[in-house]
Amino acid sequence: MKANRPQIERALKARDESIRLFLLYGPDEAGSRALAKLLAAAMGPEAERVDLSGSDLKGDPARLADEAASISLFGGARYIWVEPAGDDSAEAAEALVGAATAGNPVVMLAGALKPASRLLKLALAAPCAMACASYVPEAGEADKLVIEMGREVGLSIRRDVARRIADGCAGNRAVIAQELAKLALFLDASPERPKPLEDDALDAVGAASEEGDLSRLVDSVLGGDAAGLEAELTRLHSVGVEGISLVRPALLRRLALLAKLRAEVDQGNSVTAVMASSGKSLFWKDKDAIGAQLSRWRSDLLAKAMGRVMDVQRQVISPGGIGALAVDEELFAICRQAARLR
Repeated sequence: MKANRPQIERALKARDESIRLFLLYGPDEAGSRALAKLLAAAMGPEAERVDLSGSDLKGDPARLADEAASISLFGGARYIWVEPAGDDSAEAAEALVGAATAGNPVVMLAGALKPASRLLKLALAAPCAMACASYVPEAGEADKLVIEMGREVGLSIRRDVARRIADGCAGNRAVIAQELAKLALFLDASPERPKPLEDDALDAVGAASEEGDLSRLVDSVLGGDAAGLEAELTRLHSVGVEGISLVRPALLRRLALLAKLRAEVDQGNSVTAVMASSGKSLFWKDKDAIGAQLSRWRSDLLAKAMGRVMDVQRQVISPGGIGALAVDEELFAICRQAARLR
């Protein structure tokens, strides 16, 4: 059956015994993993966790139902964690939902699944299964998420401060959690001793994550904005960000995303259609820039740019490798290529 986030949160926290399978999927993998941890918490710290992967189940589809029906070696609670899951797990999931007994809950973590996915169809149709999709939060949702996550670590956060954190972390739940943990430690905050989080603490700790802090640089490089790139490099160098930190992971991740989306365009889809179908898998603040870059860059040039970035990364980390200045030069070379594609 299909579930929204509040519904599946309640089922996971209560350890609903009528549900054998929890399928957590969607582009926000950090969000899915946060949900899976609710089941782990509900099972208790002494519970036995059995880890499997989709490839394990593909070779032995009966194993999942067997594990779900097995008694823990020490007689305590037991649950099965399948990651990564996908259609290679579908036959095993069918055996699980059709089994006579299944006392141990199963949580499957999958990335973005297409509507035609066999595993997704099964989970949506089975009354003993729940499926929930996690998406990167939109602007208002991201602010609320930061406020709620901050409360859990003892931080009281105003909406404008929450927006700074959400933007700096590109809406990534895992990065937000890391930033909030760092800020709580800085302020000596805890759920028992809550503290207000103000702008000065963000400035002192440098709350913008690497991914968010580099977003303007990435857009300048891939948008062909040489003046913007020069300004960003000056700013980043002034706070000690240089060399390999400029190309990993933000720039490589954006290039990989564009290559994936461009492949859909090359199959005959329009840029507008591809952007629309991506929906919530893209952070709301990045959509305009990604759409413009997708229109500009061809697949062959994206592959070439990715190869150059990976090559410069290897050179930086190799003994006696190139210095930060050479990385800057490579970024300008890619930027000039982008400018020629206008």
